[in-house]
Amino acid sequence: MNTIEAISEILKREGVEYLSCFPTTPVIEAAAAAGIRPIVCRQERVGVGIADGFSRVTDGEVPGVFAMQYGPGAENAYPGVATAYSDSTPILLLPLGEPRERQGIAPHFNSVPNYAGVTKYVEQINSPSRTTQIMRRAFAGLHQGRVGPVMVEIPSDIALEEVDESAFFWSGRVRRTVSQGNPSDVEAAARALCAARYPVIHAGQGVLYARAYDELIELAELLQVPVMSTLLGKSAFPETHPLALGSGSGVMSGPVYHFVRRSDVIFGIGCSFTKHGMSMNIPPGKTIIHSTNDPRDINKDYDVDIPIVGDARLVLRQMIEACREIVGDSRKNDASVAAEIRSERDAWLNNWVHKLNDSGTPINPYRIIKDFMQTVPPSQAIVTHDSGSPRDQIMPFYRTEGPRSYLGWGKSHGLGTGLGLVMGAKLAKPEKVCVNFMGDAAFGMTGLDFETAARCGIPIITVVLNNSTMAVETSAMATSHALYGTRDLGGNYADMGRAMGGYAERIEDPNDVVGAFQRARQQTEEGRAVLLEFITSAETETSHRRAF
Repeated sequence: MNTIEAISEILKREGVEYLSCFPTTPVIEAAAAAGIRPIVCRQERVGVGIADGFSRVTDGEVPGVFAMQYGPGAENAYPGVATAYSDSTPILLLPLGEPRERQGIAPHFNSVPNYAGVTKYVEQINSPSRTTQIMRRAFAGLHQGRVGPVMVEIPSDIALEEVDESAFFWSGRVRRTVSQGNPSDVEAAARALCAARYPVIHAGQGVLYARAYDELIELAELLQVPVMSTLLGKSAFPETHPLALGSGSGVMSGPVYHFVRRSDVIFGIGCSFTKHGMSMNIPPGKTIIHSTNDPRDINKDYDVDIPIVGDARLVLRQMIEACREIVGDSRKNDASVAAEIRSERDAWLNNWVHKLNDSGTPINPYRIIKDFMQTVPPSQAIVTHDSGSPRDQIMPFYRTEGPRSYLGWGKSHGLGTGLGLVMGAKLAKPEKVCVNFMGDAAFGMTGLDFETAARCGIPIITVVLNNSTMAVETSAMATSHALYGTRDLGGNYADMGRAMGGYAERIEDPNDVVGAFQRARQQTEEGRAVLLEFITSAETETSHRRAF
């Protein structure tokens, strides 16, 4: 076999079934011959997003893989990889490289140095005989420690050179390695958490990758501690649970705002506590317990009182055992915290009911979110948002029910990311109703890749909230808009969806929102990609923006 045939065989043995890709690269042919289905996108950034969404939904157990040509292909993929890196998503990238005789000559693009800043690990196959060694290191990087994108560049001449049979060895799938926290750190954390008067658990996406959701529920119920999640960690704790506060980012639900502001101890599990545009700041004066599998997170942006380095699932099990020794089961039947959460949520929602039930036109986007949740049960769906207004509007109100039922993202938030993510999610979980909410500006960035879903038989639902403006930029572009109309956008996206081979509707009546989602779901069950264009108001109000 040659180099790319060897790589395809390794992918097959690692459980890879799909190759997201864009020509021209011979990896596509080799993968197809090995029984791996190519998903050819319309632009590389979306192709990376497909791999990203697949990896998230499988918790990285089977990574998404994206292959592209050298030069323009590798260059165009960069923003998608940067997004995956910022969100620590384990995807495997296989760019073709310039042949050896042309490497290092300007202006040829070299992926190895240029991608070093947005990948966890990058290496070039510089000899066919080293293919399995390099791929072994790549898969180790995908499964061990803090996850993230891994890249292996394949020079175009080496791609077709023969691999000596004696040099090909792949004994079995690369196994994930994890470790517990230091017992003395866990003991100190358990005592602080049990002694707290107003504790809060702050759950990040590390809980999802560790598949520690059952342990998180067990600890919360043992101590009757309320749980919030980060934007990336949304769905790590079921938001229909009586102890769920919801999620916090640049915006947050009312219960998150109330309980975090009052808290005396915050236990961060599987999170980085990174300060960025899409994170919820921790108010001063809190005792912080921080458990992460990456020691670089500790004391990065906050003074941490009790650090624990370890796998989220193992640390939570240690915490459960330590806390049970301290308090036993004495708190399990205390319903007072759950009652307070319910009261806070009811009061918060009461302030928003006029928007959630708004019967005016154009349609209020909050009405669409409420009707969607009532039409498609969260337990049956995987939902993601786009950046800007759709993210801020849906995230505080959508209540997840089950791990990976929501894909939150946004540390590096390129418009249009959600479309690729939801296609990858549907490939990973075809039984789920997979929906992405995007604005008209986001559709302008990546909307033509709706054709990828239609052509490849990936039956997603794309919701375009069309308010014909960049509403989130209202205050930032006041003068330019007054003079030149810079925020105005236009287009009939339902017409475009039909032209690209999907089922599409344009909805202007709020009384038809439920029916539109019902028809959309029926169409996806028949195997068609769906685009729903809702004509919406330019809503700018959000819940508890930058509260702390």
